[in-house]
Amino acid sequence: MTVDNSSTPTCSNAEDAVNVHPTKLNSIYDPDGIGLSIVPLSDPTREQLETFTYERMKHCYAAKASLNKDLPLGSIPSGIPAARERSLKVFPQIDDVFSIVDYQGVFQSFLVSMVNAKRILEIGTFMGISAIFHANALKRSGVKGGADETGYKPIVCLEISEQFAEVARSNFVDAGVEEYIEVIVGDANRSLAQLRDVTFDIVFIDADKDSYKSYYDTAIGDGLLNRTGILIVDNTAFQSVVSYMDAPVPVDPEYKPLSFKFDMCKPTEDWGITLHEFNEYIRNDPRTEVVMLPLFTGITLVRFVN
Repeated sequence: MTVDNSSTPTCSNAEDAVNVHPTKLNSIYDPDGIGLSIVPLSDPTREQLETFTYERMKHCYAAKASLNKDLPLGSIPSGIPAARERSLKVFPQIDDVFSIVDYQGVFQSFLVSMVNAKRILEIGTFMGISAIFHANALKRSGVKGGADETGYKPIVCLEISEQFAEVARSNFVDAGVEEYIEVIVGDANRSLAQLRDVTFDIVFIDADKDSYKSYYDTAIGDGLLNRTGILIVDNTAFQSVVSYMDAPVPVDPEYKPLSFKFDMCKPTEDWGITLHEFNEYIRNDPRTEVVMLPLFTGITLVRFVN
């Protein structure tokens, strides 16, 4: 079915997204009411549950089945609500769009523990929500805070915006994980060059989409990712990306993508093409094996072929 996207706001960056009214934003980003695409975990009432579709009910059930409040450190770190509240005060329209949701944080924390991670690299920090989840997982596994023999703390976050980094650091202090996380501000490609003597067990890419291929090649080709580690890439299956599903790469400028409602705002054609070409690039990379999960806006897991 062809959908008219003419009323969908166009916003190519965070500054533009701020100007989208939150009610309009949510209706665009989550048109089917699945819920876990964007919003944090919540406890719907019985009356609300009885109005849900099966798809939404399944997501809520899975989220509830994934939480264990009796863990020494809970599935959702105690500092997360306050971090989200501070972030919303500073950037009221974009926090829920550019931060991972709680359920995704629980999932990625599970991966951190599963590979027995000691060091984590995050390319893209924003308000630091994912870093707090990762630090909580390291704490639960017995990893100590503070700088190790590499001179860095267990989690290194790369962020281009000093304004975002300042808020993230405050969130880390309030969450009690400041000894686990340090933020390096500047162009990520330059920062990565400074880290080439450090090996990470988890690399999480959630930054500017045009640079995904460069970040991936650096992590895989320059030894940043441990041979037994996992690289996590976020936002790889936005609807605006999967509309290029049958497009050969490189994508012909004349190619007409499939018609979809867009996720949060109508992106530029180049942005959708860029991520589709990235997905095809890593899928065909003989150095690694890849699995993309159709969760949230797409999560891709990558590991070396050993």
